[in-house]
This record gives sequence, structure tokens and C-alpha cells, in this order.
Amino acid sequence: MLAENLEKINQKIQLACQKSSRAVDDVTMIAVTKSVESDRAKELAELGIENMAENRVDKLLEKKMALSDFSTIKWHLIGNLQRRKVKLIINEIDYFHALDSLKLAEEIQKRAEKPIACFVEVNITGEESKHGFRSDEVLDFIHQLASFDKIKVIGLMTMAPLDASEQELHDVFSKLKRVQSTINNQHLSHAPCTELSMGMSNDFPIAIEEGATFVRIGTAIFRGA
Repeated sequence: MLAENLEKINQKIQLACQKSSRAVDDVTMIAVTKSVESDRAKELAELGIENMAENRVDKLLEKKMALSDFSTIKWHLIGNLQRRKVKLIINEIDYFHALDSLKLAEEIQKRAEKPIACFVEVNITGEESKHGFRSDEVLDFIHQLASFDKIKVIGLMTMAPLDASEQELHDVFSKLKRVQSTINNQHLSHAPCTELSMGMSNDFPIAIEEGATFVRIGTAIFRGA
């Protein structure tokens, strides 16, 4: 079942890349395992999945321990992180997808033992229920991080509204791509900003068409694409 679902997802990724004249290797699929137990995540690892994500600190630590035999797995924290939990998790992950405040950045700088690959979270649509910077705030924030040697801003992250139409999805993702390109063109050593973390089970093909380099997929893996 998992293998079949992964094959369907890979086919959709390939098709989206073809439509946008992109190389399939430019897109990394992250398996979001927050809805399953460690044994199911282990099945994915046995199928060759090497990027896994959780949105809670305790669950990521639990799964990382359970899958310790799979040393090539890269762990992504995709949920919002409370400052008091930074010390527990920051040296256990490879990517952090939800950098959303200067105070959080300061805590990461304080606790990290090595540079952490971070995505700045952007609230493209301005929804009050979502975290993240407005698109016109992102560049100023990134400039504030110039002296933070434990934070490397590799890209931007956003989530589209769940009820968005196909055209609205294109609009949201293309806007983030424009912000990312603007920052990338600054050639900042601490913020190369080459990556885009956007697109989930319901909208990842459109995200890829608009430039996503990391897609976060859970439901389509475990319940069917």
C-alpha cells in the first residue's frame, strides 16, 4: 500500500516537473509522519524514504530514536517551535521549516551547536490563524540575521489556505517564489534562499509548477494519493 501510494506521488511529481520544465531531482519529497506511529515510519524508511518530518518536538524525538538504525534519514521540524523547547530539538534536526520571529532566532543562535538550515515562514495570504511574516517584512527580518552564525536561511516556507481554488493556489505559491527570488538576488552569505518549502498532499503539484523544491506530504502517503 505504501509503495503504491509513493509511486503515485512520484508520478505526480514527475508530471508537475514536466509541465514546468523542471528536473525531478530539483524536488525533495518530505514524508510527514505526524499521523502515524513509529512502525509505519519505519516502513517508509525501509522503502528508501530519507526525508521525514514532524510538527511536534516530542514526536520527532520519539521517531528519531525508533529509527536510529536508519542513519541517512534527514529530519525536518515543520511545526511552530516554542522557544522553551529549542534546546531539546535544535541539535537533533537537519532542517527547520518555521522560523517566524527574531526571539526564536535568538534562542536558536544560543542553543545550536552547528549552523541549522532554516526556512523563514511567510504568511502570504495574511490569515490571522497562520504564523509567519508578511511578504513585505521578510527581507528586513533576514537582514537582521546577518550576525547569527548558527542560522542559515536556505529558503522560505508557506502554507496555502485549505479551501483555496486552483487559481488561488497558483497565486499564493507564485508570490512566495517572487519573494524568494528577490532575497536570492541579494547574494547574502547567511541567506542564500535558494529553496521553497510549499505544497502538501492536496496541492503539491501546483506548488511544484510554481517552484517548490521541498513538498511536505503525509495524507497522500498513508491514505492514498
